[in-house]
Amino acid sequence: MKPLEVCGAILLKENKVLCAQRGENKYDYLSYRWEFPGGKLEAGETAAQALHRELIEEMDVHVDAEDMEPFYVVEHQYPDFELRMHCFICKVSDCEVNLKEHADMCWATIDEIEKLDWLPADRPVVDALVKRGF
Repeated sequence: MKPLEVCGAILLKENKVLCAQRGENKYDYLSYRWEFPGGKLEAGETAAQALHRELIEEMDVHVDAEDMEPFYVVEHQYPDFELRMHCFICKVSDCEVNLKEHADMCWATIDEIEKLDWLPADRPVVDALVKRGF
């Protein structure tokens, strides 16, 4: 089975990262867990193009492709599907967030992000961020 291609944004502002909490999901193991915002790539899109679109659709956040730094690619097998997630660091100075699809969000410090209940596919990205520092 071909992995689902998705993208994720590590939005950084003032030494904090934006963490988004999923709402209820058809797969219980995904419900109310924390993730980096993003979504599926559509046909013909690059990961950066998809991320630009997804951030606008999900939270009215505009990040241009030149402000996205490729950071980490995760491949993860969930019980019902496999995914490949392309994660980008996006530094933002002014970021007004209007949640449209997530249950909650927070801006977390490097110490705080480790305490959240992350989705398994996002956890290696968290670990890499903590190791690197932001």
